[in-house]
Amino acid sequence: MNGSIRSKLIFGIAVASVLAAAYWLAHETGILSVMLDGAALRMMIVSFGWWGPFAVVGLMVVAILISPLPSAPIAVAAGAVYGHLWGTVYVLFGAEIGALAAFFLARFLGSEILSKWFGERLSTGWLGSQNTLMSLVFVSRLIPFVSFDLVSYAAGLTVLSFWRFAIATAVGIVPASFLLAHFGGEMATGDAESIMLSVIALGAITLIPLLVKFARDRFQS
Repeated sequence: MNGSIRSKLIFGIAVASVLAAAYWLAHETGILSVMLDGAALRMMIVSFGWWGPFAVVGLMVVAILISPLPSAPIAVAAGAVYGHLWGTVYVLFGAEIGALAAFFLARFLGSEILSKWFGERLSTGWLGSQNTLMSLVFVSRLIPFVSFDLVSYAAGLTVLSFWRFAIATAVGIVPASFLLAHFGGEMATGDAESIMLSVIALGAITLIPLLVKFARDRFQS
């Protein structure tokens, strides 16, 4: 094992230890339970005053880097506190920073090791296609039940360029971010009909990639 890989391995262990310690601290201090309690999370964000938007962005970044932490409740709380527009902006900003940080960590720590293991095979087939990988990232952002965090880390281990990943992520997370923030805003107003429409719209996002695939298959056939 050469010095570069050894240094990255040590750095990776240090980063993993810090993230694990942060999760443990969140659990022990009750922050995790607050993140799972919509009302408590909204109150906490409000309590930060002018720093509230920074708290939303920071919480989104941490939730993405530490995969077990949920990010959806943060988006809903942001919408409840700041409304549809600004809630969406803060959520998008935090999600994008978190995704880029996860991508960078995976790229910095794992790309050299994978290159030594697989060599030129990483640049062949769909694994080496920038357009295909970018499309996969974009589609994954539209599917709520696909782990946002794991996709960000996994993309960093591919040959996908940083800017293509950033663009695919930014565009792909807009619908879900807006609907989650909108859902939180409607919950704050107590409008039952609007809440139901938000839930239906959020569920409909899941169908978009399936409809695209169906249409593409029909077109090809």
